[in-house]
Amino acid sequence: MSNSVFRFATVSGQSIHWFLKRNCSVTPSQLGWLYASLCIVSLGIGTVFWWHGARLVLPFAWLELTAVGVAFMLYARHATDGEKIALQEGRLVVELENGGHYERTEFLPHQVRVEPEASDRSLIEVSGQGRSVRVGRYVRPELRAALAREIRMALRAA
Repeated sequence: MSNSVFRFATVSGQSIHWFLKRNCSVTPSQLGWLYASLCIVSLGIGTVFWWHGARLVLPFAWLELTAVGVAFMLYARHATDGEKIALQEGRLVVELENGGHYERTEFLPHQVRVEPEASDRSLIEVSGQGRSVRVGRYVRPELRAALAREIRMALRAA
C-alpha cells in the first residue's frame, strides 16, 4: 500500500505504523533547564532581599519554586504519552504509554474489530480474542472516525 492512501499512518515496506502522540511544545529536558534558570533568578532575588532585612522573601521563594517544580514534574511525566499501533508480521500491535505506565496488546488481524466506543467522536475500541484496547486519545474527536476507517482498511489489506 502506498503512503498516499493513509492520513495518519507511516508505511515502511510491509509494515504500517500509526504514532499518535500528545502535542507538547516543551520537552522534559527543556522544562528542566527552564526550571533551573527560574530557581537561579528567584533564589538570587530572594537572597538579595534576605541580606537587606526582608527575611520572609526567601522562604516564600522556596515555597513558590516547590509548587512550580511539582507542576512541572506532573507536566513532564505526561509529556511523552502516546499510542503506537503497528500492523506488521501478521499481527496488529497496540502499545499505550500514559504517565510512565506501558501497555502492549497483540491481535490477529483477521479477528480484530475496530469501532467507535459510543459515537463517531468517542475513542476507538480495538477488540478481538477476548481483549480490547481504546485508542485515539491524541487525535481530535472529529478525526477519530477517519482514523478508525484507516485502520480497518489496512486490516482488510493485510
